[in-house]
Amino acid sequence: MNSKIVFALIYIGGVFVSSIAQILLKKSAGKTYESKIKEYLNPYVIISYAIFFGATFCTIYAYKGVPLSLGPILAASEYIFVAALSRIILKERINLKKFIGLSVIVAGIIIYAM
Repeated sequence: MNSKIVFALIYIGGVFVSSIAQILLKKSAGKTYESKIKEYLNPYVIISYAIFFGATFCTIYAYKGVPLSLGPILAASEYIFVAALSRIILKERINLKKFIGLSVIVAGIIIYAM
């Protein structure tokens, strides 16, 4: 397999894991806590920030083989992952505005890939 593809997959993997962390943070935000400290120092929040930290290293490592101009294009896929995971895990609806926005992002990724 081409090394650029491997690095791009690592980048996308980091973006996907980061999307999971965002869903965990949203789940944490939906709960009520007895104190501000427990609101910010609960397992969901701690795990989410640990995941963000790891995803950052995936991104940094992936830039060894991913051109700098491709990074923002791959990072835009996070919006798609978050929307899909929100629908699956949080049972959120994707309204027309979100759908149009996601369609524009997908179109931009496809145009860049051509």
